Amino acid sequence: MNTVFAAPVFDTTVIFEGKELFKGKSAAENWAKKLGAELECVTTVEKIGTGWAIFGNVDGEDCIWAIMGQRLKRINRE
Repeated sequence: MNTVFAAPVFDTTVIFEGKELFKGKSAAENWAKKLGAELECVTTVEKIGTGWAIFGNVDGEDCIWAIMGQRLKRINRE
């Protein structure tokens, strides 16, 4: 089974407060569209510091995704 979580993220990234984020809004939006389709939820992108992260709500829980090791990973906003 193909999953968006196994796909490599080769888009340009920035590090902000120890989190690897998308550098460009359009790259984040492309990944948000894929993630939303897979998880069957509405996703948006928001700027965090100097980069962009993906936001959504899965099973009633607000979630944020960024990048770790060229893969999408859920993160905590601190």
